[in-house]
Amino acid sequence: MSAMRWGFLLAGLVVGGSSMASQWTAPQSPFRVHGNTYYVGSRGLTALLITSAAGHVLIDVPLEENVEMIEANIRALGFRPEDVQMILNSHAHHDHAGGIARMAQRSGAKVHASAASARALRAGGDDAEDPQHGSAAKFVAIAKVKRFDDGATLRLGDIELTAHLTPGHTPGSTTWTWRSCEKGRCVSMVYADSLTAMVAGKYRYSDPAHPERVVDFRAGLKSVAALDCDVLITPHPEASGFLDRIARRDGGDAKALIDRDACRVYAKGAAERLDAQLAKEAGSGAE
Repeated sequence: MSAMRWGFLLAGLVVGGSSMASQWTAPQSPFRVHGNTYYVGSRGLTALLITSAAGHVLIDVPLEENVEMIEANIRALGFRPEDVQMILNSHAHHDHAGGIARMAQRSGAKVHASAASARALRAGGDDAEDPQHGSAAKFVAIAKVKRFDDGATLRLGDIELTAHLTPGHTPGSTTWTWRSCEKGRCVSMVYADSLTAMVAGKYRYSDPAHPERVVDFRAGLKSVAALDCDVLITPHPEASGFLDRIARRDGGDAKALIDRDACRVYAKGAAERLDAQLAKEAGSGAE
């Protein structure tokens, strides 16, 4: 699915609802992506497990009702949910963070987030700075969140993840990068956050009182485009055709998963959607 097509589908999902939402809780058999990186989410919402002998990292816990599914997927791979020591997040919307509080309570894992995401997580998604505030669903608040800055490296055992702040879809949106190795082959993994420019209510990216909104959004897009990017994964797997690429790989296409140009293409599509949103705002007299 093209990035532009995905933008229109996602907009329709949020505004008017879609059968795509049924995929958010649809079971998905867990699988190894590469090396110590595993997919443990549902059919329509990504959750990633990165493992080490010292404990595991979980990125995103979509929907509170998906927690038991994620735990079962972790066990099916031969790991223990109780060994998850660190929970990270792409952005603080209920479909990517709704299960974090429950998972953290059950596993004892510490939650880490950017300053803006920490604010939103502590508020259970009730963040007035969110472009979708008023339409985005609330979720169980997370009382304890450890904050990090742009470019921070978080370590657990031999796992090293780098945080890249990519604000726009939400103020605290974060893209994650790390290396995973398998049979002597190490690849650059990128979990690129949602980059879709979507607003609700009176929010405007072009608000002259907040020039940083567009500046920071474009800086994040530039950052994603420039990443060392072998394997692109996104919070909604459809946005990067991720499960389709996995199916082709498992069907014998050894080149299906690796795409060195994927991050650049993903960012380019997002830039086009941002331009379209800004044009819409200008046409409505918002600027």
